Amino acid sequence: MKPFSLLIKPTSADCNMQCTYCFYLKKQKLYPQIRKHRMSDRLLEQMIKSYLSTEQPAYIFGWQGGEPTLMGLNFFKRITELQKKYAPPNARIINGLQTNGTLITDSLAKHLAHHRFLVGCSLDGPPELHNQYRRFANQKGSHSTVLEGITRLKKHGVEFNILALVSKSNVHKAKEVYQYLVKQGFHYHQYIPCVEFDQNGNLLSFSITGEEWGQFLCELFDLWYQRDVFTISIRNFDDILNKMSKNLITSCSLAENCCQYFVVEHNGDIYPCDFFVEKNLQIGNISEITWEAALSSQVYRKFGSQKSEVSSDCRICDFFDLCMGDCLKHRKKKGQPDGISHLCEGWKKFFRHSRESFASLY
Repeated sequence: MKPFSLLIKPTSADCNMQCTYCFYLKKQKLYPQIRKHRMSDRLLEQMIKSYLSTEQPAYIFGWQGGEPTLMGLNFFKRITELQKKYAPPNARIINGLQTNGTLITDSLAKHLAHHRFLVGCSLDGPPELHNQYRRFANQKGSHSTVLEGITRLKKHGVEFNILALVSKSNVHKAKEVYQYLVKQGFHYHQYIPCVEFDQNGNLLSFSITGEEWGQFLCELFDLWYQRDVFTISIRNFDDILNKMSKNLITSCSLAENCCQYFVVEHNGDIYPCDFFVEKNLQIGNISEITWEAALSSQVYRKFGSQKSEVSSDCRICDFFDLCMGDCLKHRKKKGQPDGISHLCEGWKKFFRHSRESFASLY
């Protein structure tokens, strides 16, 4: 069986915040029959038991949302209890949690530390940049509350990294964002480009252009390369180094196929990708099909194979081996995987700028 991981949405799109640029909030429309979406204990147990019955080099659980910490401490205690109950001998179990950080309590942080959860916490830079889009429903900025949550993670020794979304608020502030995170003592970063379109395929106001993305990456790389190569880990750069030096794929966007993991919604519905939780791409429900059946389903296989259906221009590009046509989400022709990535020019700019320097690191 091909290895796979799970990205689980125990609260679906429910969140205690209303970030302007959140692409997942609209997924509430998939389940309009109920207002509050929560994964049941029965479903949680079924999911963990069935996944741990498959053969995997490592069992990887990613807990995401919406905001998964809305489930509360007891839910996370139940997760680790069930994993211990159903784990095969010598199993390697990895738990990741992506959170906005505003609901981290001391008791939750203590539990996450004890069971070695790797936590990703969303932070877009200093207050004036972060608060532009990351706000509560009352429009109050969340920056100070996020820092309080991170303080609790540090207090209890939780391993965590920072996920910064690069949007119109901070795309021209690479130096400010990077230096702020470093000054805070955060040594593990990941930068995600904000690219969202309206129904007509037009770029939404908070999204960035390819040129902006390329310039941001170039500035970020220079700051990192000058003095922080051995002290600061930037996942974007780690992924490229892994691909260049060992041909090791550590990011799904760099793979030839998108069959990498399953998204499990709060009610057990299975989808092929976090960015493509859509009714026409629903693979099934964990109460009705096995993981083997999900892996071999036509919907999943067809979706995954689209990654390699790139433009002819991509095939002859000097940087195709590093980009692989980019994420399907960024390809311009909606519903047509052979579209050029919206970020193409930015990636080219960055690779021209950095490729020789990357090569010097291995």
